Amino acid sequence: MSTARKARSAQPETAPQPETAAETKAETKAEREAEGWTSAHRKATDEEARALASMLRMRILRVCLHEPHTNKEIADILGRDPATMLHHVRRLVDTGFLAAQPVRRGTRGSREIPYRATGKSWRLETPAKDRVLVDAFLEEMALVPVESLETARLGMRMTEELRDEFLHRLADLLEEYRRRSDADNTGPAWSIFFAMHPDPNYGP
Repeated sequence: MSTARKARSAQPETAPQPETAAETKAETKAEREAEGWTSAHRKATDEEARALASMLRMRILRVCLHEPHTNKEIADILGRDPATMLHHVRRLVDTGFLAAQPVRRGTRGSREIPYRATGKSWRLETPAKDRVLVDAFLEEMALVPVESLETARLGMRMTEELRDEFLHRLADLLEEYRRRSDADNTGPAWSIFFAMHPDPNYGP
């Protein structure tokens, strides 16, 4: 047998075909979902949606995100009445957005129950929450010195496909850094708000 014939016989009978863009995109999405890096949030139940349809309750979740607080501590931080606050705290506990932590003793020996946000709201979609998020953001931003804000404003023309790609990549990036933040849990606390809307300067 000649050397050339040996070389030909050593080659695979069928060369692997290059993946199509659709196949590559599907595999990338599957890999993200397998690792938990997915932007596909589930729709909230009616009860969950009603619990999140409150700017005050959204602020409670943010207050309890990094460390647990008692009802009185939450009321003091937000400048609200503890009795009113307790109603909202119980609503969030009943719907799984807050979790009660082990009972501790207060300064006067009283029993105190601290609460910690579960992070459940990050995975839910509800139309009412979008407006509530804007209101909560504006209220919190008003409490921060303007020189402490990191802002950017940009206008772009994007096809629907490009817009979807951008939002998915952004969601994955936010999820990645959220996980890294949870694992590290050090450093000062930061708040991030993202909004994207049709440009009203160019009509519908």
